Amino acid sequence: MKQYEFIAPCHFGLEAVLKREIINLGYDIVKVEDGKVTFQGDISALCRANIFLRTTERILLKIGSFSATTFDELFEGTKALPWEEFIPEDGKFWVAKATSIKSKLFSPSDIQSIMKKAMVERLRTKYHTDWFPETGAEFPVRVTLMKDEVVVGLDTSGASLHKRGYRLATVKAPITETLAAALILLTPWKKDRILVDPFCGSGTFPIEAAMIGANIAPGKNRSFTAEAWTHLLQKASWYQAVNEAEELEEKNLTMDIQGYDIDHNAVKAAIENARLAEVDHLIHFQQRDVRDLSHRKKYGFIITNPPYGERLDSKKEMPELYRSLGEAYRHLDDWSMYVITAYEDAERHIGKKATKNRKIYNGMMKTYFYQYLGAKPPKRNSY
Repeated sequence: MKQYEFIAPCHFGLEAVLKREIINLGYDIVKVEDGKVTFQGDISALCRANIFLRTTERILLKIGSFSATTFDELFEGTKALPWEEFIPEDGKFWVAKATSIKSKLFSPSDIQSIMKKAMVERLRTKYHTDWFPETGAEFPVRVTLMKDEVVVGLDTSGASLHKRGYRLATVKAPITETLAAALILLTPWKKDRILVDPFCGSGTFPIEAAMIGANIAPGKNRSFTAEAWTHLLQKASWYQAVNEAEELEEKNLTMDIQGYDIDHNAVKAAIENARLAEVDHLIHFQQRDVRDLSHRKKYGFIITNPPYGERLDSKKEMPELYRSLGEAYRHLDDWSMYVITAYEDAERHIGKKATKNRKIYNGMMKTYFYQYLGAKPPKRNSY
């Protein structure tokens, strides 16, 4: 069966997590770069990657790559790509996004305009027509120029894959689902361990943890742009991927996952989102101050995204908030704690140096992932 290359973008610093996900899905890695992983698979990989991968923002079907330092080279390089293999005569096609980094060509609007003209020129010759109705399926193109190397892909996902379809109720400054899943997968947490988020907001960390624990595919309840590309892959491929996802779910499962927030509206939103994600039976949400955080059992996990004083009027509250978190953590027995925040003084006010500190970019914002590693539980004897 014909092999294709697919590009999976992700948050900077989390490429290794995505790489492991792709390998576990059964595909070969072609290249790992800052903020993206390229892998190889047959056309059905397009369906399975969109439905199963938790930590990528979207799946691009790679059309090709070439070098360009002038707009003439960009035009000719784009025109040389085999667009007719992917876009039918009635297809609606446009360059949805152009990103240029350390390249001589840097104007996104000019790049988009020239590439669209080159695509029209190529397809006009192949389809022997001077006019395209563009009434059919959509084929959004995304292009990245990095050090004058042009990489071109078709966006198979549509809306970003962090939009699982469950977070209808939200609160301010939420963490994205893809980032939350990646951070959970960075930790040694497993479904038989306690997990508490004392600043749960709209519930993203607890919900993503429950979905990971129950092996619920993140994309099984949403739609994708490439579903309309029936000339490339039949609807049956999507049904097969969803059926595979359904069969892999663990239906009869109990987990100890808890989400707390001091804001009543946040807790209300989290409960509704968990219901929409079909994991409300696996999570306990409660309105509670971080100072009241306690648990009688050992070896649990705190994974959380506390406020970080993004508003001037809340900056003065940060030292006390992080001191309270650190104090609550010290009273827990052999727990691990993972905190993502943009607050520069978090570690100092928590009152303990992190075992590890990882820098992660959340969009353009630099954040720190403080990792406090607790003791491992003793291994159970099996007879």
